Amino acid sequence: MGCFVSTPQDTGGNRRRPGNIGEVSVFVPGLRIPKPVDLSLALGDQLSKTLVERLSALRTRIVVMAGQEAPTITRTRRKTATQHGGSTLADLLQALEDYLPVLLGLVKDGSTLQHKVQFIWVNQEDDAEETAMFSAWYEILSVLHLMATLSLSQANLLLLPRTSLDGYSPKVSEESRRSSVDIFLKAAGYLDCAVRNVLPQLPAEQRRNLPVDLAEGVLRALCLQALGQAVDIQLGLAIDSTKATLAVKRRLACEMVKYWQQAQDNIMNLPLSNGWGEKHRLFVKWKYIEAKASAYYYHGLILDEGNTEKSHGMAVAALQAADEYLKESKKACEAFNAAIPLSRNPPLWGTMKYLAEKIPKDTSSKVRINRDLYSYEKIMETAPTLPDFALALKPDEYQLPHVDASWDDETYRQGTA
Repeated sequence: MGCFVSTPQDTGGNRRRPGNIGEVSVFVPGLRIPKPVDLSLALGDQLSKTLVERLSALRTRIVVMAGQEAPTITRTRRKTATQHGGSTLADLLQALEDYLPVLLGLVKDGSTLQHKVQFIWVNQEDDAEETAMFSAWYEILSVLHLMATLSLSQANLLLLPRTSLDGYSPKVSEESRRSSVDIFLKAAGYLDCAVRNVLPQLPAEQRRNLPVDLAEGVLRALCLQALGQAVDIQLGLAIDSTKATLAVKRRLACEMVKYWQQAQDNIMNLPLSNGWGEKHRLFVKWKYIEAKASAYYYHGLILDEGNTEKSHGMAVAALQAADEYLKESKKACEAFNAAIPLSRNPPLWGTMKYLAEKIPKDTSSKVRINRDLYSYEKIMETAPTLPDFALALKPDEYQLPHVDASWDDETYRQGTA
């Protein structure tokens, strides 16, 4: 029992880390791929041949699919249809969902079977190429992480702008945006379940030996990232709606700031070094700054509706803060894209397309008007505090599935052996 972390040369040199992952609307962590294990050797004298073969077949299907699709999932693809129809990402997600109920039989009622198999996964976010543990809970955790990763990949593909038939600038359809919100909440649900229901099952020593991409802080940051991006989409939809008030937009923007701030708090002190982990940290930093630009902009517009000299001065300070955060976010975006693996921005769309145009224009206009009305000393040098709203968006309430019925006879068989 226990754990070992192999050296990079143990992988046989078959894996290639992508140098460029293409267009990124959603950060997708380095993909973790399961490696083959001989379940019959570990479980052959414990379980029926039928169940071992079923467990092996389900896992082998994932190993093969993930191995074949890893290069294309990691890199941006606008077309995901396979030759058999349907989505490659959806097919792999379905394979994981089929595997999980059967896998859970290994931990049923605290069974000692959970320690019999050494499960091995290769990851792209840790310095060590692979991590192996005699723990079925490690396997369950890895499966949930992969399900979340694939969901984020689906969201990224939905949110890449496509050139419209009418010849106008590339855009993302409202249907794709609304679908992405559901996918973000689903990804957050997988990660929330992993943190609440799976990590606590691992002994402290095994938790310390987990690869960095399965560290609690990274899982929490990914969950909060998914929620933050879902709110970003909601804000974009509100901007497009004639019915959404400034107060609604400000609330969404302020909530988005809190999600990204919490994501940053969870990830900032982890030993992510360079590569995927550092790129993840830079993505969170960029989106946190971007969210603050949005929040200060809408806060400034609402303050400007006041009739007092003080409220107008605070409005100017808020709008100036928004403008500074917008400039800072562009630098943070460049730093993210320049980090290995390289990436690039899709054409600007949605919330930031609107705000990139409105923030500089409205800030310049309000500053000029208010400086004509009031003395310079009356305008605040520091931005007012953003209002504090309770976070409305929660992860989907994902629960681990029930143990597959094929284990019912196995429990009796072991009990009478």
